[in-house]
Amino acid sequence: MPMVVVDNLRKSFGKLEVLKGISLTVERGNVVALLGRSGSGKSTLLRCLNGLEIFDSGSVEVAGHRLTTDPAALRELRKDVGIVFQSFNLFPHLSVAENVMLAPRLVHRIDKAAATALAEEMLARVGLSDKMHARPDQLSGGQQQRVAIARSLAMKPKVMLFDEVTSALDPELTAEVLVVLERLASDGMTMLLVTHEMGFARGVATRSVFML
Repeated sequence: MPMVVVDNLRKSFGKLEVLKGISLTVERGNVVALLGRSGSGKSTLLRCLNGLEIFDSGSVEVAGHRLTTDPAALRELRKDVGIVFQSFNLFPHLSVAENVMLAPRLVHRIDKAAATALAEEMLARVGLSDKMHARPDQLSGGQQQRVAIARSLAMKPKVMLFDEVTSALDPELTAEVLVVLERLASDGMTMLLVTHEMGFARGVATRSVFML
């Protein structure tokens, strides 16, 4: 069953056409690596899939949601489609656990005990069980990125989007984040990743798509 269906997607910024009729289908459980030079539209495509960028023409369906500009429909879409960026965007005044708990409590209205248990589960999944009560500024860059992944996973998404999540990290920290992504792939998570990590693309991705 396709989890992502993109048909003839076009997006321009002024006179610059970035997405030139992109069509793509991603089956459930597949991992697709988006490769290509800077400016080829990789990140723009991901942002279109999560409704963060409004495309000009074409159609997009992700996790059973047809992309529209309706705010209520976009809220429903984002419950099922997680996205993690290069920047961690953690709340510095909250603990690691509180960062992970925030969205489920606000969106799904779960109580504190359930949210705490969920945070424990998600942080264990990314190898950070011992950092529940730490603040973001007490963590390395790789650890912060893993918290960002745990925060997105806490919403129980059906599709995960990753936009250059290792590009700001040194090689050692990059490796620990890639291990988490490999685990997610092994668990059957449907993922699309913008990456320059060719070894990861060859070893883990079901398919690599090169954008010109």
